[in-house]
Amino acid sequence: MVGTDFHSHLIPGVDDGSKSIEESLALIKRFHELGYKKLITTPHVQSDFFKNTPEIINKGLTDLQNEVKWANIPIEIEAAGEYLIDYGFEDKLKNKELLTFGNGHLLVELSYFAPPDNINSMIFELNVERYKIILAHPERYSYWHDNFKKFEDIKERGVKFQMNVISLSGRYDKSVKKMAEKMIDAEMIDFIGSDMHNESYMAYFEKSLSNKHLEKLIKSGKLQNSLL
Repeated sequence: MVGTDFHSHLIPGVDDGSKSIEESLALIKRFHELGYKKLITTPHVQSDFFKNTPEIINKGLTDLQNEVKWANIPIEIEAAGEYLIDYGFEDKLKNKELLTFGNGHLLVELSYFAPPDNINSMIFELNVERYKIILAHPERYSYWHDNFKKFEDIKERGVKFQMNVISLSGRYDKSVKKMAEKMIDAEMIDFIGSDMHNESYMAYFEKSLSNKHLEKLIKSGKLQNSLL
């Protein structure tokens, strides 16, 4: 695989991901067995449901790192956030409450129901502040499935795309799988991520590893996961 995964929900109890340290350790051990060297876990940060702060995330990270060390799993664990661009996102930006990874990379996501009205202005402001924007799972935003030009427009604004590996398994629906394949064929995917939440996700993740489009993407040499 690609050595580094930077989209997961492995800090237990802070969002809709892992519910216990035992579950987290089982998933992390499996990542190690699959050849991963580093995991950058990214709890949801939202204004309504998951009000995670840098302090909450960093405390959870320290606890998780200690458990991984005690379990003797030889894998590096870091953390950032998966930030929903919602009504409170701009305040987080102004207050410098955004956790990045690598060399200033910021993982953001959009609502699944409707795109934010301020998407272009937010991209502009993040670029001005020198954040390297990565859009999580663009293939899942079904409101743009019939408007591929919108994805191209976002890419032209300097945003990198991270595809969920399990999108290729059909775990979401056929339209998401089709869009993921279309984006791979159009060479629009810069990173892949697991979006790992629990054991069910791991089953779909492993199922996806034999997908021909994923094999094509990895062999293309265009993925940037190894740079993180």
